[in-house]
Amino acid sequence: MSKHPEKLELLHHPDAGKSEPLWTKSFIMLTFCYFLLFLCLQMLLSPFPTYAKDRFHSGDFTLSLLTSLFAISAIITRFVTAALMRRVHRNTLLFCGVAFAAVSTAAYSFAGSMGMLLALRVCFGIGFGMASTVMPTLVSQIIPRRRIGEGVGYFGLSSSLAMSVGPTIGLAMIGSYGFAPLTAMGTAAAALIVPLLLGSRSIPPQPAAAAVSPAGMAADGQAHGSAGGAVKRSRFNKKLLLPALLNALLSVTYGGLLSFIALYGKEVHLEQIGLFFLFNAITVLVVRPISGRLFDSKGHAAILIPGALILIASLLVLSVATTMPVLIVSALLYGLGFGALQPTTQAWMLRETPPEQHGTTNSLFYNSIDFGVAVGSMLLGLVASGTSYAVMYRYAAGVMVLFLLVYAVYMLTRRRNSGASAIPAVTEMEVTS
Repeated sequence: MSKHPEKLELLHHPDAGKSEPLWTKSFIMLTFCYFLLFLCLQMLLSPFPTYAKDRFHSGDFTLSLLTSLFAISAIITRFVTAALMRRVHRNTLLFCGVAFAAVSTAAYSFAGSMGMLLALRVCFGIGFGMASTVMPTLVSQIIPRRRIGEGVGYFGLSSSLAMSVGPTIGLAMIGSYGFAPLTAMGTAAAALIVPLLLGSRSIPPQPAAAAVSPAGMAADGQAHGSAGGAVKRSRFNKKLLLPALLNALLSVTYGGLLSFIALYGKEVHLEQIGLFFLFNAITVLVVRPISGRLFDSKGHAAILIPGALILIASLLVLSVATTMPVLIVSALLYGLGFGALQPTTQAWMLRETPPEQHGTTNSLFYNSIDFGVAVGSMLLGLVASGTSYAVMYRYAAGVMVLFLLVYAVYMLTRRRNSGASAIPAVTEMEVTS
């Protein structure tokens, strides 16, 4: 009998040897629509504090709630949506979420008070949370199982690209045309998702057995493994906690950028502050494929340590930026560090989990981003209200110092544990010899 029955099974499988395409029409359209969803979000995040401060004369902490309340409501909604997907058709949840996001975006310009604006941000968070939970689940259904890591990586580029170019578009729009045209563009980006998906028929059919949540859980309460058989509900993978924490710390700095960089530009009299995100996007797109290959060959330490140091340098440079060349240097450095760190934490998390749990892992990854952005907006907003935006970005650099300390403790602990586990093996070898 063969010692490797799983290999024998693959050889006799009817689909063995056949090429499984990744770039299908459905995959491309869902990835593009995910980009539109995040573009709607990212175009408005940075201009919001400037608009609210000019319109309602709010303080820095209140302004930070525009980002924080959205992020918190999106996080909560993701958990609720994952449960609802076992009972409600996924298409219903997806289109309701997109509708919530589009209508909330359209209503921003008509808000007559800061309280109403914050309420609309919560509504947008609910819609965004629903749609951003369902769409990765749809994609995970059409990605070939043997290419799940590659497919998830390319799909994630859509949100990374939107995070880079969205703020640039938003700040340019509000500076040239005002807030109302910006909200109209955001509404159009979200609303376009519905006809694109329906017209192209890119939504895969609902699984016959049950509606599967991002965690891979069916309506019967069981998780289905790669062989199709039911297995016991898997426990939470504790190995994901550290990369998720590091990703949240990284996102704290990004929350400070999204919420306050436009106001910082006014403070230091830099009118083209939105160019920060444009130059940031350049190095993000350049470094992502390089960092991916480096992670595969050298591991996460080769990326996380230098990436964090680069990000610290970027934030310190930003805190003293009063001219465009200095701002551009800071942006290029931030894109270099952020573009290397974020996909590395995601790849690390995916490597620690089996393919059937990648949905849960990606959900945790995106929730850690939203959590970090929410905390960063509130805490750094408090710092800014008591000091200045320049000092606030130095505190953000301190967050990345904490990032390095947490990672260093992890590496030292792992090295100590691996050394301790090797001692009994060495002793046994000496005795037997």
